[in-house]
Amino acid sequence: MRVMVFAKATESSETAAPPTAEAFAAMDRFTEELVKAGVFVAAAGLKNTAEAKRIAVDGADRTVTDGPFAEARDLVAGFSIWEVRDMDEAVAWAKRCPNPMSGPSEIEIRPFYEAADLAEFLTPEELSIPREGTRGKLGVA
Repeated sequence: MRVMVFAKATESSETAAPPTAEAFAAMDRFTEELVKAGVFVAAAGLKNTAEAKRIAVDGADRTVTDGPFAEARDLVAGFSIWEVRDMDEAVAWAKRCPNPMSGPSEIEIRPFYEAADLAEFLTPEELSIPREGTRGKLGVA
């Protein structure tokens, strides 16, 4: 199963400098462990929301709001995509992850929809068509 692992933003990650060299090195070592285990698919850190845009969608209307955004606990500071056997394996890996922030932080794990989860919306023919390239590797859409 594929999961997306979110490093949740904190007040300090929204206002402070990027992580230290030591923090980057620790995350690099952890990422290498994921790669060697065949778990790693993709990952990236995100700049704080001072550089972000938010687009609200209501029917045909679109409203763009410039960052920064309030409530850091509801924001994402970075993500990883992992290929794991099950949620227990994902939790075990997440528990080994270095703290992505300089203080207390949270990591959230969410499974992807897989083709089988969408079977009631797709025909057997659509389900059997292999997805090519990155689209096929990263998602069913």
